[in-house]
Parts: sequence; structure tokens; C-alpha cells
Amino acid sequence: MGWINSFSMVTNKKLFKYLVFSLIIGITVSCSNVETVKLKVKTGADLLISEKFSMIESKNIGIITNHTGILSNGTHLVDTLFNLKNVKIISLFGPEHGIRGDAPDGRTIKDGVDSKTGLPVYSLYGKTRKPTKEMLADIDILIFDIQDIGARFYTFISTMYYGIQAAAENNIPIIILDRPNPISGNLVEGPILASTYKSFVGIAQIPIRHGMTVGELALYFNQKNILGTDKTANLEVVKMKNWERSNYFDQTNLPWLAPSPNMPDLETAIVYPGICLLEGTNIAEGRGTDSPFLQFGSPFINAKNVISELTSLGVDGCKLTESEFTPVAIPKKSMHPKYLGEKCQGIRIQITDREKFRPVEFGVKLIYVFNKLYPENFTFRENRIDKLWGSTQLREQILANDLPENIISNYLDELNKFKELRNNFLLY
Repeated sequence: MGWINSFSMVTNKKLFKYLVFSLIIGITVSCSNVETVKLKVKTGADLLISEKFSMIESKNIGIITNHTGILSNGTHLVDTLFNLKNVKIISLFGPEHGIRGDAPDGRTIKDGVDSKTGLPVYSLYGKTRKPTKEMLADIDILIFDIQDIGARFYTFISTMYYGIQAAAENNIPIIILDRPNPISGNLVEGPILASTYKSFVGIAQIPIRHGMTVGELALYFNQKNILGTDKTANLEVVKMKNWERSNYFDQTNLPWLAPSPNMPDLETAIVYPGICLLEGTNIAEGRGTDSPFLQFGSPFINAKNVISELTSLGVDGCKLTESEFTPVAIPKKSMHPKYLGEKCQGIRIQITDREKFRPVEFGVKLIYVFNKLYPENFTFRENRIDKLWGSTQLREQILANDLPENIISNYLDELNKFKELRNNFLLY
């Protein structure tokens, strides 16, 4: 019996050591997983304050920003810098929706004074879209810090473009504080803008879904042939930490702040590159409701028939259901939506697999179906759709009853060339 007890003791000791070892490994793995889950993206704004402050120390600065320019502690970059003694803010520059982000879509904004700091604010969505020499007087460095959405026609990147152009023309260094592309940095979709259709909703030769951060776009914009200047700007990007190209915004552990009044959440941002094309038609894109871009329709459609046609074309990564809505005026959000006060038959879209969903292709198929089913009712807003698409091709092919796959294949060669070019400007 003694040898059995001895064997048992040895076995128990080995088992005990194994269990302790396994427990330690388990705790280590568990802690590692917890750390990964809690890992938070550090934006360029955070890093400017914590690691790169020497870039602006003892300088007179101008800041192009809006309400999204917050730090990880919840305070705004402007409010933080305003209270520091070794830097001086000369003036602020506000994009569409204003410096604090509460102006409705498309509403012209006047120059004014910031309500929180008393600093002068120049509007870049009013009589001028680019900082003038007079606005930039006494400024040593210009800073850009605004959260983008990832679509070519989102006007914040146009404001950045003109900021870089003004910096180049006036010999003022510009710092871009990078932030995540909320709909990931891997997927790139849509036609390349034709230079003849350059506008504030299409500022440069990029696709509709560009798959780049504002910092990467800034590097791409800062070329003489893109800026249309004699020289490039003295531009520096403060990169993020912990952001990966595959990340969507809900994987950053950053708080979502609606970048514009009709962009309330990430799901809206994901569908936006395609559904926004409806702005160039007489189909309501859901403004004037609590779900802009996530529902759309008009008084003259039959939602069931539209869904059936879309399903037959193949739309991956989303669920479509019938809805009914009546657009109303919503202060600071949408005062003049399409079909104001009229009951609309509509479709509600829900993203079920964002890796499979292709918003631009979905937008093409959607417009194709509306024109196919309701040729006598459906119309384009010609100037608007051509600017959004970046050429006349979508409108012309739809009216010629060309198939969606032909419309999509028409831009793939140029898109693939852009993807190769884009690699030269990627930071992550």
C-alpha cells in the first residue's frame, strides 16, 4: 500500500503543478484578451497633446474643426488648447453644419463667434469655402481635426482639401490630426470622379468609397496636380495608434458623435455611400424621419415589388423590409425633406453582414429598379446625380436600361488603377 500512496502523492503533485500552470496560462490569456478588448484607438488629436505638443508650442494657430474634434477625456481640442498658456488660438474655421455641428444639411453658415471660447469663427460653408489670406493673417500653423465618414461626397474632406490648398498658397504649415475611417479602410468602391465634375461633393479624383483616413487623403490631395497649385503644402499627419485597416468604428472603443445631423450611427454611415445617390433622384432618402438613409421611398412606389426586384438581382449583407413613413420638418436636421407631409411607401434596410454589403453596388441596383418599375414617375435631378456619381455615366446608362452589372463593370478598370495608386499614401 505504501508504494500506492507514494505514486498517488507524486501524481497529485504533478497534477497540482499542471493545474497551477494551466491556471496561470489561463489568467495570462484571459488578461491578454481583456487588454485587446479594452485597447482604445488614440486619435491624432490625443497624440498632439500627449506626445507631439512641441509641434505647436509657442505658436499662433488656426483650427479647422467641428464638434467631432474631441479628445479621449471627452473635452474638445479647441477647449483644451484655449486653456493652455503656451499656445494661442487666433481663429477657428467651421465646415458644413458649423463649428459645433448643429446646423442642418446644406444650410449656409455665416462668420461668427464661438459660444464657448469667444474666439472668432470663419465659416467655410458660406460665401467662401477656402480660408483667405486675410483669414489666415497672424497664423503660424493651421490644424485640421474633423471626423470623416468615408464617402467622397461627404463635404468635410472637401473642406480639408481647400485648407491644404490655402496652406500651400500662403506658405503656412498644416497639421492633419488623423481619425478612423468609420466604415473601415479596406473596402474601396465606385467610380473615380471625372475632373470635369469636380464640386464640393466631389473634390478630387477618388472613388465614392475611398477606404482612406483623412490623414491618408490629405497626403493624396497634397500633390500639385491634385491641388492645382505651384507647390505642395508643408503638411504633416499626426497618425493614430491602435487603429487597423479592417476596423469599423465600433471596434475603436471611441464614442460615436454624429458627424452631421443625419448621420446618427455607424449603420447609417455604412449604407450612406450608396443610398446618398438617391439625393440625385425624386426618391426620398429618408430625411425628415428618425432613420435617414436607412429607409427610403416615395408615394408612387410599391415597396413589395421593389424588394422582389432587388432580391432577384442579388443584394448581399442586408435585409430589406417594407416600411411606411411621412417626412416632416425636423429643426437642426432637415427642414425641407422630399415629400414633406406626404405618406411614402418605402423600404427599410438593415445590415446583416457589413463585410459582404457593398453600398455603391446596392445604390446602382436600387436606382435601376426604380427606373425599371416606374419609368413614368421616376426622374433624375440631373445636375445633382452627375456630381454625386462623378460623371454622366450612371444617369445615361440607367436611362438606356443598361443592366447594373454593366454599370458596375464600367468603372472597375479605373477603380483598380486607383487602388494601386492609393497604396502610396496609406499609413496603416
